[in-house]
Amino acid sequence: MLLDVKDLANRLTQTDENLIINIIDFGRQYVNELIAEGRKGSAYPILTVTNSLCDYFASQNIEIEQINALMLPNYEKYLRKERRFKRKNQFGNDVNYVSKGLSDSGLHNHMRDLRTLFNAARDRFNDEDRGLIRIKHYPFKKHKVIDAPMTAKRALSIEQIIMIREFKCTPGSRAELAKEIFLLSFYICGMNAKDIYALSLSAIVKNRVNYNRSKTRKRRKDSAFISIYLIPEASPILFKYINRLRERYAESSNLNKALNKGLKEIGEALGIPSLTMYCARHSFGSIARNECRFSKDDVAFSLNHIDHTTRTTDIYIKPDWRIIDDVQLRVVSLLKLSRGK
Repeated sequence: MLLDVKDLANRLTQTDENLIINIIDFGRQYVNELIAEGRKGSAYPILTVTNSLCDYFASQNIEIEQINALMLPNYEKYLRKERRFKRKNQFGNDVNYVSKGLSDSGLHNHMRDLRTLFNAARDRFNDEDRGLIRIKHYPFKKHKVIDAPMTAKRALSIEQIIMIREFKCTPGSRAELAKEIFLLSFYICGMNAKDIYALSLSAIVKNRVNYNRSKTRKRRKDSAFISIYLIPEASPILFKYINRLRERYAESSNLNKALNKGLKEIGEALGIPSLTMYCARHSFGSIARNECRFSKDDVAFSLNHIDHTTRTTDIYIKPDWRIIDDVQLRVVSLLKLSRGK
């Protein structure tokens, strides 16, 4: 990195109090730390923000003071427009990309992730106990991140779930994989594809699937543990794919892409728009609440949204997995009842 005389003098004379913080250097370091902690889902959005800042400023050397309330509105306008940029591929070669302008949802996520990066830098470099505040400004106090639009409802009807179950796929095809993993997720209370990917035989104990939900296990005192009954509808699918998905796909993200491509194919054939893996989880929860009339607490428990170690009353209550069994049985039984109509 080339520095002019002024920058070089600042580097040579800087102390703790006047430390020059390059948000790009910190961003890349922070991304590596998140990956080392197994938090790739959190790391990649921060990497996207870091690369985008480099594109916007046309520099790899961006002092954190340049991220300010005057810059942020212009940065948002930049993100709204079509952008052209270069990135290295897996072989180290430059590849040209074109990105469409961000939607309200995309802009919300991007600016939220930029705020996360900025807050992480403040946590790293500011020492309030010693009164050492190296990052004195906070642009997100004045510039508010755009609100996220209402999420489109992804829940399917019972009839649509049956249509997916009965859909004929070519054996061994991506569509067959997508259909079966989708149904498996629905049968076992909306289990995410990432968690299905990570399952091993040791997770199956006394005909129950025991696992920690990857999305929230690091944020919950109970490590997001849940125990799901392995019902007959789910068992043959689970044992068909358990341990084999990791042989076929190097990462869970690759599996998820394949699943959503396969589901798109199925959705187009059945007239179900925007069919993705998320629909299995959303559908299970919606059917449990709206059709089976289970309480919101029981539905949340079944979807592994409740941390029983943090709510005051739940501290004294041992989790009863039979509650989830009841929800699961009633929801899946509706598929059998509807078939006979």
